[in-house]
Amino acid sequence: MPDLRTTLLAAVSFSLLTLTASPSFAEDRSFYSPVIYLDTENHRILISTLGSVFYIDVPEAARPHMEKLQVSTLVDFVVEIRGEGQMPVLKTWKVKSGDTTCKYFDGKGCK
Repeated sequence: MPDLRTTLLAAVSFSLLTLTASPSFAEDRSFYSPVIYLDTENHRILISTLGSVFYIDVPEAARPHMEKLQVSTLVDFVVEIRGEGQMPVLKTWKVKSGDTTCKYFDGKGCK
C-alpha cells in the first residue's frame, strides 16, 4: 500500500509541476456580461461576472469594431485566459441584447 501512495503522490506532483511550470498554458473561457466601459485609448473592455469586474484586452483585429459596442450591451465574450498577471484576450463576441452594427465578431471581422 505505501508503494501505491508514493506512486500516486509522485504522479499528482508531476502533473501540478507541469501545469504551473508551463508558461504557454492558455485556456478559452466564455463570459456573458454587460459592457461596463469601453476604454478605446488602451484597447480594452471592462466586463463583470460572478461579482467581479475586470478588463479584457482587445487585439488589433477587433479594435476598429469595439466602438460599435455600447455600454450596457449584453455580450457573450470568448476570451483566452493567459498567465497570472495578464489580462484575458478577446477572441470572439456575440451580442445577445443591445443595439450595434457588429452583432458577431469572429476574431477577424464583424458578421
